[in-house]
Amino acid sequence: MRLSLLGQSLAAAGLLISPLCSLAQSTPTATPAPPASAPAQTAPPASPTVQQIQINGNKLSDVEERRRSTAAKIIVGRDEIEKFGDSTVGDLLKRLPGVTLSGTPGRGGNIRMRGLGGGYTQILLDGERVQGGLSLDSIDPDQIERIEILRAPTAETGARAIAGTINIITRDGFTKRRNDVRASIGLENGRVQPRASWSREDTLGPMNYNVTLSAFRFDRADASQVRTVNDTDDRTEDKRSNSTRNGVHLGSKFQWKFEDGDTLMLMPMLVYSSGSSHGDSSFEPGALGTLPYSASSSKTDSEFSLARVNSQWRGRAGEGSLELKAGVGQSRNLSHSWTTEFDSEQGGDPLEDDRSQGVERTGNASAKYSLLLENDHSLVTGFESEYARRNQTSQQLTNGVPATADYGDDYLANSLRLAGYAQDEWNISPQWAAYAGLRWEGIRTQSQGSDDVNHSNLSSVWTPLLHAVYKFDPKSRDQIRISLTRSYRSPDLSDLIGTTWLAKGTNSETNPDKAGNPNLKPELATGVDLAYEVYLDDGGMLSANLFARRISNLMRTLTTAVPQGDGSTRWVARPQNIGNASTQGIELEAKFRLTTLWADAPAVDLRSNASLYQSRVDGVPGPDNRLSQQAAGSLNLGADYKIPHTPVTVGGNVNWTPGYRTRLSENQWALQSPKRVVDLYGLYQISPNARVRLSASNLDPREVETASTVGDETATTLSRSYINWALQLEMKL
Repeated sequence: MRLSLLGQSLAAAGLLISPLCSLAQSTPTATPAPPASAPAQTAPPASPTVQQIQINGNKLSDVEERRRSTAAKIIVGRDEIEKFGDSTVGDLLKRLPGVTLSGTPGRGGNIRMRGLGGGYTQILLDGERVQGGLSLDSIDPDQIERIEILRAPTAETGARAIAGTINIITRDGFTKRRNDVRASIGLENGRVQPRASWSREDTLGPMNYNVTLSAFRFDRADASQVRTVNDTDDRTEDKRSNSTRNGVHLGSKFQWKFEDGDTLMLMPMLVYSSGSSHGDSSFEPGALGTLPYSASSSKTDSEFSLARVNSQWRGRAGEGSLELKAGVGQSRNLSHSWTTEFDSEQGGDPLEDDRSQGVERTGNASAKYSLLLENDHSLVTGFESEYARRNQTSQQLTNGVPATADYGDDYLANSLRLAGYAQDEWNISPQWAAYAGLRWEGIRTQSQGSDDVNHSNLSSVWTPLLHAVYKFDPKSRDQIRISLTRSYRSPDLSDLIGTTWLAKGTNSETNPDKAGNPNLKPELATGVDLAYEVYLDDGGMLSANLFARRISNLMRTLTTAVPQGDGSTRWVARPQNIGNASTQGIELEAKFRLTTLWADAPAVDLRSNASLYQSRVDGVPGPDNRLSQQAAGSLNLGADYKIPHTPVTVGGNVNWTPGYRTRLSENQWALQSPKRVVDLYGLYQISPNARVRLSASNLDPREVETASTVGDETATTLSRSYINWALQLEMKL
């Protein structure tokens, strides 16, 4: 008999946690004595605001801060960030509970929580939404102070988080004098990848500051095969490319503290990168049917720049505190590509010349008021506004002549988002802590595309939110969490633009044109989260988290045949609202030192997390009618060990994501092969101020297979992956 999701979940929980039952049972229930400077009887702070006012002699550990948070939160601090010496944020995030990456191993990819695809996970940088096309992989991990993962939305962080929220917090202002340099040399497939960063924290008169400057160069070779099969054709195309990219990233914080306790902070950011790639392709002998061309050659130059400055003021306002934020930014994307298809169906060797430029300007402003009330209540209210305007121009030429007059990439679009919220956190009793919040958010988008029609879309969402924590005993370190939330997913701005983008190459079921849909509505989700957590004396913890989401107005991109004015037909992929869906799952996590389980064991730090997911789209027949891009789960197993009486620390991690097949509609499927990534590192402490690290990622490189089927045509892509070596020197000057 096939197990239900609950049965699978309980079985997985038993497999992961049963070896640790004796560990949990043997853990004393009494909480360790607090630091001498802390009160003898310390009630957990109800909110970050309370934590800022409470006087503590020592900074809370990541695990302790997680335990005290009313909303479910995972915190990853500097120690965890530094372990593997990752060169990108994506490499760092893939080992965290419930987080997976799309794309080829070792190459980053879109960040997902709970296996859900783009738009379901809210990505924040210092509490603000990432805008302007900024790639997180352009941020050096050395610039990150900590990462916060919220599995359920809160009123303050925003409700555009059906899967959850990842908040990346960059280095604080001055905490201690620091002058660090890191330099690394990476090696992938025989190509060198240099990277360097410099960080400085200090004071200058009444100002303290933090500045981090990083630079990188990628030099990569890629190889893939694309096999296309339909009723008349069976052909395999070999593709090869070489690409380089250079970039710099400057992040900084400047802070002034005034005599009355007010603070002012400015946070400028500058990003620039440029790259070039050369590629060629050819079809393998023995192809059946008609080839669109015999071979091709291409070259692409691209450039990205971003300038942004955010500001923040904090001060007293009556009985409470007031925080004001404002920021402006501009990003610019340039791309120019040339493609020649030899012996093409068009006759001769046509030269495709594509140019595009996108400029996006953004602005934001917000206000937050916090007030401590009687009976241990912490009230927070706030207002947010965000404006974005994007101008995209492009030109597609074939032998110097516009490819078609019926399609185009030129568009002008803007969006305005307004939000207001109120939340209250309080300790109901020594055993109960609660959080209640309500958020309203409205978004208006306006666009004009190649159809020369002005489109406007207006949507608004009310999201009530409730979180609670129950401790079995006020002195116990075991607790239960429950969250009842409403969240949503809004369409991307490009999805709302009434224009059509021509496919590169031959238009077909698996290579369609892409079009926007100005009438898209946001998805709404009602959710519940239930977690059981055990906190151990050695700073470790065990947890099991169950969740469920019911989604309405599900958005999905479907490919259909669209009649043209000349009587022909073109395949077009367009996002649509297709009905309702549901998803549920369990997430398990264990972190502890082996000596806690076995007193005479080596002092090895163990960490593991496992997740199982299930979903169903109501309007799509089964089997495999799951949500797009959602795998059945994920698994991470890792360990770290400081070798006694030596300056050497070693560690490793195995990351596994199972393959899956998704039915998108009655005649449309997608397939993803399993992924397994093995990472190892070794750290040698040369002196108190210098250390060297050798790391290897994707030690067992395998081909990654993806496939798309529409009607009778299937396109299968096999992409190679490679081992990534890195040797890094870290010095404190």
